[in-house]
Amino acid sequence: MGREPMRSLAGYGVSDGVAIGRAVVVAKRAVEVFRIPIPEEGVPGELARFRRARVEVRDQIERTRSGAGRLFGQELAAIFEAHSLMLEDPTFIATIERRIERDRVNAEWAVHETALDLTRRFATIDDEYLRERGHDLEDVARQLLRVLQGIAVHEVSEVVGDVILVADDLVPSEAIRLGRTNVVGFAIEAGGRTSHTSIIARSLGIPAVTALPEITDLVTDEDPLIVDGRNGTVILHPTPEVLAKYIAERSDLQLEEARAEVADGGPARTADGVEIELLANIDLPEEIPQIARFGARGIGLYRSEFLYMETDPKLPSEEDHLRIYGSLVEAARPHPATIRTYDLGGRKLAREMMESREDNPVLGLRGIRLTLARPQIFRSQLRGLLRAGVGGDLWIMAPMVSRVDEVRALRAALDAAGRELDAEGLPRAHDYRVGIMIEVPAAAMIADQLARECDFFSIGTNDLIQYTLAVDRNNREVAGLYQPLHPAILRMLRSVLASAEHAGIPVSLCGEMAADESCIPVLVGLGLRRFSIHPRSIPRQRGLIRELDSSRLEQLAGRCCELGTAEEVAALMSKELGGVTVPGQESA
Repeated sequence: MGREPMRSLAGYGVSDGVAIGRAVVVAKRAVEVFRIPIPEEGVPGELARFRRARVEVRDQIERTRSGAGRLFGQELAAIFEAHSLMLEDPTFIATIERRIERDRVNAEWAVHETALDLTRRFATIDDEYLRERGHDLEDVARQLLRVLQGIAVHEVSEVVGDVILVADDLVPSEAIRLGRTNVVGFAIEAGGRTSHTSIIARSLGIPAVTALPEITDLVTDEDPLIVDGRNGTVILHPTPEVLAKYIAERSDLQLEEARAEVADGGPARTADGVEIELLANIDLPEEIPQIARFGARGIGLYRSEFLYMETDPKLPSEEDHLRIYGSLVEAARPHPATIRTYDLGGRKLAREMMESREDNPVLGLRGIRLTLARPQIFRSQLRGLLRAGVGGDLWIMAPMVSRVDEVRALRAALDAAGRELDAEGLPRAHDYRVGIMIEVPAAAMIADQLARECDFFSIGTNDLIQYTLAVDRNNREVAGLYQPLHPAILRMLRSVLASAEHAGIPVSLCGEMAADESCIPVLVGLGLRRFSIHPRSIPRQRGLIRELDSSRLEQLAGRCCELGTAEEVAALMSKELGGVTVPGQESA
């Protein structure tokens, strides 16, 4: 058999680096099931076959749960408990056995029909949490069918060597679990740079490319693959020459990262002496050592919803909050640790918090709205935050704020949590800062009023750009319209910075725009002096900042705000500085 021809696939590079390995394809396609009549005398044997399959699946789930608990703690292991409970559910199991006996059909058909009937019922329930339990039921039914049909179920870790995971989509919990095995790269059909799966890939340092239509049909298990997260390219069946080239590039990148580790965590300075603070965005515990490793000046953003994802389907306890926040505050010391309260809702996980289905969840009960509407759940997080803050400089930040009274409600909730802890004799922080994300156009427009209520701002450009331009960057049809350098965005940033300066509060930028080298000169020119980015990006941005002249950029940024299009902004920047592209306009 001849060598398969090399093929290059183009998508979005969402996590930098080069990964080389063999493909493992994970596509959530249905298992084919046929109805096979069983003679009356064969019914006891069919029941026994089903019961053996049930025990085998239960043992598989328990092994997975136990392994996850051993490696990553019981919070992550709790993900699999819902599946175990399904296998003990009398309604589910008894209905399957009754179908086998009554209809005299094979166990596969009885499992398929029972699961289909129950998931249809779950889908009609208003309660979001209960509807999501229908997905657990589907997962368990799929595992039962695989065992009954003799389809081997394997873990990625069983594959020898480096694995490139090829999938139609991954939910965040899957990305976290699989990314902690021998997976060295992701190649995914769905998603964009700001999706949670993309953020997890960057957090784990795994090169990833998304927006690869039909890649699960083009790739089979064991196919040799290269994932180039720098330019969004996936190469299938690379030639020896191409493989050698990428092996050398991967080695160079690894050496470059090793050299980038610094002992000095001081701020970067522009060529004309202006200090720029570079803080770290943190999502997973694995990233905490990188704060010191790459010289971050503290934590500019911890997305606390990732703690929720790791304990899903259970809510994190107060002790869960205390443990992770305490480690963050300690690692950031003497610099600030900025912890964002739950940014859940919309398309993000929020099953345990939601009580009704929303037709337009992205514009619904999410962020600060959701947490204020569920005070008992929010209370555990706030208590954990205040207890953790004893060890350092705690900054508490609320997401998706659009009204002044939301800031006041947050402060009132913190005061109430503080009084509870005092009454219980538990040590807690008294000197902490309260701030908000500026990521809703309404917040940007009333930034002057919000600044009087806040101790700091952090601009979340991912959502601010999306909401301002009415563009979903994860939608390939309009992704080219997602333009961080759009003059409307630049003017909005300029206005927010002016409001913060007038109120005398610090302001940082923590969206993907802060990590984009083509945006940094404009942002520095607008007056931004604090950036929060992925720790691995800090050395590169530090080097770029040292080449900039802030006084020249201030004049240039003013001219950019008066232009009409992002293309005109890029052309001006390219003419004045050279080599600037328009973010969001790269070829995909």
